[in-house]
Amino acid sequence: MCLKIKLNLKYLLVLFFLYLPSKCLALGPLSSNVLADISVQDLAVSDGKGFVITFGIGDAVNLIIKSFLSLLGIIFIILVITAGYNWMTAVGDETKVEKAKKMITRAVIGLIVIISAYAITAFVFKALDGAVQ
Repeated sequence: MCLKIKLNLKYLLVLFFLYLPSKCLALGPLSSNVLADISVQDLAVSDGKGFVITFGIGDAVNLIIKSFLSLLGIIFIILVITAGYNWMTAVGDETKVEKAKKMITRAVIGLIVIISAYAITAFVFKALDGAVQ
């Protein structure tokens, strides 16, 4: 029974990840007008007349930190789902239930640390951005 559930779960995950890219908001075939607009924008940027892009070292560090914290948030979700699955499949075994409870508690503490780190990062970079100007 448990093997059947695991196989079904694996099939559902594979189907989800195969289906997911089709729902992304990607462009379809481009018309000639869109291609002309893109080439005009490319020329404007390459001539230095169009967009002004300022991306400093602070922006790069901010992006790296936020990406890392987002990855930690994804790991939190995986831990909570795993702990919940372990709890649901414990079949009355108290040691497995306690282990799952501890795992959820630790994951929530980790989430609190992640949110605190994100808040501190946002505050510091906002303060530094005002100080630089």
